Amino acid sequence: MSTETETPPLRLWLGLIAVSLGVALIVVDLTIVNVIVAPIVDDLAITSIQAQWIQESYAIVFAALLLLTGRLSDLYGARRLFLIGLVVFGVTSLLAALAPSGGLLILARFLQGIGGAMILPTSLALVNSAFTGKARGQAFAIWGSTIGAAAAVGPLLGGWLADFSWRWAFGINIPMVALIMVAVLCYLPVSPSSVGEVDWRGAAQSALGLGLLAFALIEGRHYGWLVVTEPLSIGGFAWRSGPSPVLVALAGAVLALGMFWRRQARIADGHPLLDVRLFTIDSFRKGNVVTLLVGLGEFGIIAVLPLWMQFALDYTALQAGLALVPLAVGSFAASGASFAMTVSALGQVRIGLLLEAAGLALLGLFAVADASWWSIAVALFVYGIGVGFATAQVTNVVLADVPAESAGQGSGIQSAARELGSALGIAVLTTVFFSTLGSGLRDRLADANMPEAEADQLTSTVTGSAGSVIPALPADAAEAARAAMAAGIEVSSYLCAGLLVLALAATAFVEPARKA
Repeated sequence: MSTETETPPLRLWLGLIAVSLGVALIVVDLTIVNVIVAPIVDDLAITSIQAQWIQESYAIVFAALLLLTGRLSDLYGARRLFLIGLVVFGVTSLLAALAPSGGLLILARFLQGIGGAMILPTSLALVNSAFTGKARGQAFAIWGSTIGAAAAVGPLLGGWLADFSWRWAFGINIPMVALIMVAVLCYLPVSPSSVGEVDWRGAAQSALGLGLLAFALIEGRHYGWLVVTEPLSIGGFAWRSGPSPVLVALAGAVLALGMFWRRQARIADGHPLLDVRLFTIDSFRKGNVVTLLVGLGEFGIIAVLPLWMQFALDYTALQAGLALVPLAVGSFAASGASFAMTVSALGQVRIGLLLEAAGLALLGLFAVADASWWSIAVALFVYGIGVGFATAQVTNVVLADVPAESAGQGSGIQSAARELGSALGIAVLTTVFFSTLGSGLRDRLADANMPEAEADQLTSTVTGSAGSVIPALPADAAEAARAAMAAGIEVSSYLCAGLLVLALAATAFVEPARKA
């Protein structure tokens, strides 16, 4: 443990790099599957429903368990739980790489989510406890830049590995896990543990509530927010009509989380899974609101950019991944710049949010049917610099005043706020993107005097395929679809920029953390 005036020893910085690489693994696995899903479908002959669960089961389980793993981190030590999470992640990655069927791959992805949920909050607790003062801000800059870079690198890595085999997208995790484990054991000290119990009833309530909430936010556009628009099939069961399963899931989430909060408030002096007294800390409470808003606007654009690049701009999967590299470069540039800055953590958050919003506004300005690669690169580079500042330092602000014995809980709450904000942001953004794409294409086809029924059918085909049919369309229809998709990116970019400006405004209510 370092003090305010000490310079952290080299071994701690090496340990930080290992922890950051562990976080990079779990973030990459959130985005890489979007790129490799097509070869998985071809190889395993799976249905579209199975493909959807392969993509989303990991994120749902990941979000559901963050509060529980945060508490376990306090009880048994952050380093120990981080290492266990790495083992789980490595074993399940091997299972995914060797999966002979869609069912086993889905199971592996569910189990991967357990490992990911152990790694993220414990990584935060490790960074928060190992560094203090200015060094803490620098450490979080490296940690946060890794998240920004990993989100961008996932599609690039997936596009490259898909040329060999989709299985390597999971297999590559195994040697990385071994390397990270050795580094953590060598360079990071054993984390302190505390005496206490696990509130398993509360754990079940939080996992159920967060899991249902994550499912609803991720699946709302697909199954319908109020009534069923697409059947939900699980095994031999099919939910085909009536209230949407998403609406039911939202109601269940509200009920479960309400019961969870009430229980935690009642046992606050005992062994709560979530110490509600943490929310009396101003920087923690208001910082988490900012975290949620940042999640809303920050990474949703990554969900639709590869679609536009591949199907409207005719990039290959690898080229689309390369186009996102400026985001990663900007993120790391911000990390390096923060080392020489004397601006507070909260000040860096504000700088980051301003740059993120500016980068997204530029992207919206440059989003045209024949957009050049350099214009996209400039916008994403500016955006990436903002991510490097904001993502890292908002975590520093949130956790700075949290007592050491509650670092795991605080990290779990902050991680949950980040993940649920991102899920909600992606849900909102994809809905806006595909709505803009559909309405814009329909209007353009009508202007070209295409019969209404034919225009509706073509629009439905384009939106239903997420744009993948565009290259096969007749020239006039393809041109209209590309223009409509560019308009969708434009509106989505401006929406995300607006959400980040809202997050920037929310920082005005946050008092600087006492220990940041």
